Amino acid sequence: MAESRSTQRRCLMVGWSMCRESSRRPSPSSERCSVLSSHEPDIGEPSPLPGILTVTVEGDMFDDCPDLSVGYVREPDRIQIRYLAAVASHEPAAPTAAEDRGQEQGRPADLPEKAVTVREVADAWHRITRWLQQHAPDSYAALRAGASPADIAALESDLGMEIPTELRVLWLLTAGDDGGNGWGCLPGNRALMAVNAVAAVYWMKMDAQANLDTHNVGRPEEEQIIVWKPMWIPVIALSPADSTYGLYLDAATGYLGSWSRFNDAFGEKLDTLVTYLEEAADMLENPALAADMPGLIGRALVWRSSIDPAREDQWQPMAS
Repeated sequence: MAESRSTQRRCLMVGWSMCRESSRRPSPSSERCSVLSSHEPDIGEPSPLPGILTVTVEGDMFDDCPDLSVGYVREPDRIQIRYLAAVASHEPAAPTAAEDRGQEQGRPADLPEKAVTVREVADAWHRITRWLQQHAPDSYAALRAGASPADIAALESDLGMEIPTELRVLWLLTAGDDGGNGWGCLPGNRALMAVNAVAAVYWMKMDAQANLDTHNVGRPEEEQIIVWKPMWIPVIALSPADSTYGLYLDAATGYLGSWSRFNDAFGEKLDTLVTYLEEAADMLENPALAADMPGLIGRALVWRSSIDPAREDQWQPMAS
């Protein structure tokens, strides 16, 4: 199993590099990806993500690799690669216990739910980015390009767990928020954490909990201090430059919760990631009804709750 995952990761990384290069200029070594540099890049099939097309690249272009599905976006002056994934083998495989249960109930296991989650996350995030592009171009420009499947696979290896579907989709759309003039684009000017910064925060919190566990020995469960759990994934930081506080996604339940570097006891659960993104989009599109009103300082989005008093006179609230 480890060898199979390693091989697949190598294939994805090689394929990503080759097809990304092909999207810029064709070469003999990337002829199978030539659709991305042709005059007809729209011949790809629509993917589950809005606006993203997909083509299949045959695996025999690499040694011992499966066919690869390439997701891309056609822009006026370029083709942007958004994801790369191994195409499932057509050879029949032994069904898992979960699949057996799903078939017994007359439905494929988890597939409809995952398809809905993909659509909901993509729709909510595109509503947010469309608003930023129209009203806050500095904040829009601060969003990173989507992470590659290899990036996410590497993070899964670092954390020792699978990234939930909703978070995987979000990071495929953008690998983090560097902040428009220092402000993140999410409510309270929080920022989606960069994929490459997540593991360091996760293990810092795991180490903090390990130290507390030495004091929890012998204590009743209700008196134990719990500040972090292994299935919590840090997702949203207080700001692009400040990870003192933030929100984690509980991979076991799908709900967000708050965390602190200072090892405060965790608070009550918040919404799911999908609901959080949908509510952020709602507030941008209907500021008069928003609990935290969006506004602008220059070309950057600044939410009312995080205005610096010294710059309050520069803040312009958004009209409905």
